[in-house]
Amino acid sequence: MNDSPQSSGILYGVSVGPGDPELITLKGLNILKKAPVVAFPAGIRGKSGIAEKIISPWLNSQQIQLPLNFPYVQDETILTEAWQLAAQQVGEYLAQGKDVAFACEGDVSFYSTFTYLAQTLQEIRPQLKVEAIPGVCSPLAAVASLGIPLTMREQRLAVLPALYTMSELEKTLDQADVVVLMKVSSVYRQVWQLLQQRDLLENAYVVEWATHPQQQIYAGLSDRPNLQLSYFSLMIVQGIR
Repeated sequence: MNDSPQSSGILYGVSVGPGDPELITLKGLNILKKAPVVAFPAGIRGKSGIAEKIISPWLNSQQIQLPLNFPYVQDETILTEAWQLAAQQVGEYLAQGKDVAFACEGDVSFYSTFTYLAQTLQEIRPQLKVEAIPGVCSPLAAVASLGIPLTMREQRLAVLPALYTMSELEKTLDQADVVVLMKVSSVYRQVWQLLQQRDLLENAYVVEWATHPQQQIYAGLSDRPNLQLSYFSLMIVQGIR
């Protein structure tokens, strides 16, 4: 690890998996243990965030722990301000020659906050060295919990993030063999109705809090039109074509 004050530190994006602390890779774990500064998204209402909970068993008292605030909003102005503030906070340590490991739930390259932090920092510090450490993302953790493969042979996979419309989902169902719907809770009822129309409910699964102690699995959704799901829920639809 680089801690010389004469040179810029390295920014590491460390994927820490969906929830189970044992799903961190050995490479990610080694970086987390050695980094003088460990950053992570701050929790809400004074509680620890998910990434913080995952990594807490592996940190030591000598490390600087840096919670960063990323609001759960869609307003681009508010988000940009948050990324800039986080980049400033992290940049202060990088300028001192300290490496910073940013712990990211899931995988750093899969709908990740780390992407925006790294891009903002590189705009400020074009010579900044950034290393991304891959890990387990939630769809792969979910199918492992279900005991089924995500895809087979020539099947086409589509992943839709939290903000999608039913028309987009209809188009995707026409084109893909397997569909993953991230953060499905807010539109579950509409999705259920569409899958009912297409006779796909028996091929659909919902995994809530994948790999966490409170994980819940729902398979065969024909009698579950009104599931009350948490924010951290995803749906997998197979056998579409």
